Amino acid sequence: MPAIAPRGQGRRAITEINMVPFIDVMLVLLIIFMATAPLIVPSQVELPRVGQAARQPDRFVQVIVERDGRLRLRDSARSSGESDVVTLKDLPARVQAIQGAPGADGSVSVPVIISGDKRVAYEQVMQVMDALQRAGVARIGLSVQTDAAPR
Repeated sequence: MPAIAPRGQGRRAITEINMVPFIDVMLVLLIIFMATAPLIVPSQVELPRVGQAARQPDRFVQVIVERDGRLRLRDSARSSGESDVVTLKDLPARVQAIQGAPGADGSVSVPVIISGDKRVAYEQVMQVMDALQRAGVARIGLSVQTDAAPR
């Protein structure tokens, strides 16, 4: 009869990581992803289109950012169509003066349109928009010009 070794002697702790359960889980996940991938429908983002407004507003305030960074302010109600040079610091007060006081429901009827030269840095346009928004000017939009004939 062979001798039985005492339990405390000859045993060592297993210090290796058993990879078999990990591999099993990864293969199951791989199969699930491979089976469900063809079922995923790609989403489409609908971008806004130019000219979707029903009509142009009767009166508006236009802020023009010129090529050299100067700002011009134009009120469409003025028959001359002239624009005044204004600084970024004075712009919100001038726009609010043209817009007038808000109505009883808090709405402002005169929208503000920001037009930038195509060679101006977009940062300057965003600075104008930020200054107007911080001053509480409502109804701010960006002007988009399309070419009549594609080049």
